[in-house]
Amino acid sequence: MTTQHYQTPALPINVPSKAPAPASLYPISRVSGSPPDLSDTSTTAGSRTSAGVSYGSGSLSGDYESSSVSYSGVDVVDVLSDRMQNTFDPTPLDRGLAMQAQTSGQLNAKQRELLELQALAQRRLKGVRANFSDGIKVARETKRDLEWTQKRVNALKTKAESVHPEEYRRASRKYTYDDN
Repeated sequence: MTTQHYQTPALPINVPSKAPAPASLYPISRVSGSPPDLSDTSTTAGSRTSAGVSYGSGSLSGDYESSSVSYSGVDVVDVLSDRMQNTFDPTPLDRGLAMQAQTSGQLNAKQRELLELQALAQRRLKGVRANFSDGIKVARETKRDLEWTQKRVNALKTKAESVHPEEYRRASRKYTYDDN
């Protein structure tokens, strides 16, 4: 016997968009009941009895509606926020926030210290540049004075050699100075 397989045509599928849904689609309102408290009164396979109300794994059509207990108007948001406050411990977050503030303060202090040191280094650099330029000026003046003195000594030496050749020769042999 042969089996035939028929391919069913593809049907369009609604894909939800990533844009947030309008708030009117998810109304927040008061409901006439509170989620049951879980206690250890009696728990059996698939059913739970608490405060005289039985919750089972039976049909979903009327378990909650058929219960004989009615709850006065309870705000779901208040209940959930109360439970969140009771189960959520903000201490680690507070410690983390304190550490972050402390680290931020230390970082700001170091930043101010670096700015102060940079300003000090700029002032010192300005002073060193002024001293260096003064030193260069003094060195140039000294070099000019030495060149003038050398020219004057050479001129006197030439004049003494031409005016008194014999005495100059005797003195140069007696006090020999090597120019090299």
